[in-house]
Amino acid sequence: MCQAFRFPMLIAAVLAAAAVRATPPAAPTPAPSWSLKDLDGNAVTSGEFKGKVLVIDFWATWCQPCRTEIPGYVALQNKYAKDGLVVLGVSTDTAGPAAVKKFIAKNGVTYRILMSDTAVEAGFGGMDAIPTTFIIDRDGMIRDRKVGALPAAQYEKLLLTFLKPQFSTSR
Repeated sequence: MCQAFRFPMLIAAVLAAAAVRATPPAAPTPAPSWSLKDLDGNAVTSGEFKGKVLVIDFWATWCQPCRTEIPGYVALQNKYAKDGLVVLGVSTDTAGPAAVKKFIAKNGVTYRILMSDTAVEAGFGGMDAIPTTFIIDRDGMIRDRKVGALPAAQYEKLLLTFLKPQFSTSR
């Protein structure tokens, strides 16, 4: 995990020992309404995704655990888009959209990337560390909050409980 965004080098030293903290709500809670800019400065709102299952990943280009998860999110978006999955990366980078665009092009990120702001982060309960990732169901309810990186296959199993509930008996 990359703690508080301010000390990436210090945090990098303890990443190997960092554990993923999953804190699914006791009961689903409504996701906040939000509006963020994409990398071209266009507004994107939560209302555009009604009826979809969202994975919203707060991340940064300098965060190694964030970077590690990207190929898995690309694969999930490709595999389940037809089933209503939308993966959104919300960049917390302070260097701005131009730096994020370069990273996206270099690393083959194919899902939609938005630029974060503190009001949206607060609406999601704040970001103590990144990556922090949410699953929002088709009804706009937060079903899972994950802090830290998780192997793609493990996260896929969790995601399927909301994307294709008929395949899961765990929730």
